[in-house]
Amino acid sequence: MSKILKVRNVSDYSRWLGHTDQHPLVSVIDYTKVSPIRHSLNNYSVYGIFFHNEAEIDLAYGCGKYDYKKGTIICVAPGQIGGKEDNGEQVMLTGWALLFHPDLLHGTTLEKKIKNYSFFDYRINEALHMTDEEHDTLVSLMRQISDELQKRHDELQDSILVSYIELMLNFCQRFYNRQFVTRKLEYSDILMKFDNLLNGYYKEKIQLTHSIPSVQFCADKLCMSANYFGDLIKKTTGDTASNYIRQYIIRLVKNKLAEGLTITQVAYELGFDYPQHLSRMFKKMEGITPSEYCKRANILIHTP
Repeated sequence: MSKILKVRNVSDYSRWLGHTDQHPLVSVIDYTKVSPIRHSLNNYSVYGIFFHNEAEIDLAYGCGKYDYKKGTIICVAPGQIGGKEDNGEQVMLTGWALLFHPDLLHGTTLEKKIKNYSFFDYRINEALHMTDEEHDTLVSLMRQISDELQKRHDELQDSILVSYIELMLNFCQRFYNRQFVTRKLEYSDILMKFDNLLNGYYKEKIQLTHSIPSVQFCADKLCMSANYFGDLIKKTTGDTASNYIRQYIIRLVKNKLAEGLTITQVAYELGFDYPQHLSRMFKKMEGITPSEYCKRANILIHTP
């Protein structure tokens, strides 16, 4: 059975490393000051941002193993598990960790906005990748937060800390957006796999037992979180993953209607629960009903 460190509060992780916190809800850790450290597989009830300057470390992250290279950031959210199980080994690390409890965000605008930072929901092979300049930016912010934590607590400190955290998250979002641009050729391969997955879905008649394909199903098959997959498709095609699936289905609908099937037959063959659901999707995507489409295309609508 795996030994899991429950990180209910930021102090749980700090105690494991021998670090002393200055604030009950925020911790900034400079790994050079606590090394050597032992590994830990963590069950998080807090948010965390981690990066280090070493070569590869084989970490568990999400549903599999993650090759944690120099120049990458891992972001975790409450409810996630990540890290490496303690095997007694001690390692020297340089790098930083920022942990903060959700309670710090209560009543702030960031409390609602933090769910928009989709990189908190990523799984295997989905970490953010930094350039040297981006790395220096985050180190500078870590040091500023650390300096603030050394100051005497007053009525403004929590607001200042939240502002720093939001600034760091916005920089991470910028790195993430840049990553999609610089790795676009690599991502075009995912689009091909997406198309193959949709083709296989209907070829194997999965729709007859699982309804029409969902974004979650496709993301799972491609070993990605739904958030990361959706962001990737949006950056690559300019459209949402759900719309991409709908457009694929609408092409199938048109082909089936041209073959002479009724609207009802097409609906059930393609995995819709009811014919009305097909008609509603068709109208939303094409601006006309399937019947109107058939008239315009001079397709004879057969009756059962």
